[in-house]
Amino acid sequence: ALLAGSVAFGAFLARRHKGGKDDAPGFTRKQGDNDHAVGGRTVTIRRPAADLYSFWRDFQNLPHFMENVEDVRPHGDHEAWVVKAPGGQTVELHTRVSEEIENRRISWESVEHSDIWTRGHVEFSDAPGERGTRVSLRIEYAPPGGAIGKGIAKLFLREPDVQARHDLKRFKMLMETGEVATSAHTKQAAKNV
Repeated sequence: ALLAGSVAFGAFLARRHKGGKDDAPGFTRKQGDNDHAVGGRTVTIRRPAADLYSFWRDFQNLPHFMENVEDVRPHGDHEAWVVKAPGGQTVELHTRVSEEIENRRISWESVEHSDIWTRGHVEFSDAPGERGTRVSLRIEYAPPGGAIGKGIAKLFLREPDVQARHDLKRFKMLMETGEVATSAHTKQAAKNV
């Protein structure tokens, strides 16, 4: 029943968002030029760009602050990611670094045997007023099931825009305080009570 309701809600969202053209530039668009989900966010972190870049570049660190990423491991000439999906499922992504500028930018794109096509980048730039580093994350992916899958991902808060916002907030906490604070309302916190 939950899955059927989720699919129906996803279809509703897909129909609702089919309307007018979005002429905003780049990742500021609510919807890309196709059915790909696009999201991007920026946060300022009080740490040098080199520290943040180094931590992020070790992809095995990503599950420490990316809520939906269960594991990232080297797999030949690329990385294999195990990512949570709606309904308690997981998908495996295979990505390769497509561009890298030390301490400034890391770009990636999925390789052919990935369950989901994705690409994105993270950029590190000096924040104004010597306040640390601006970290900008952009994610694009083709959700399984097209627009309906995108609607289901939104329902379960696994859409790129939502993920980017939450992941960058957790990255900021981890890099500034050494830990990621959890809410008493999360399942994990509830288990510890």
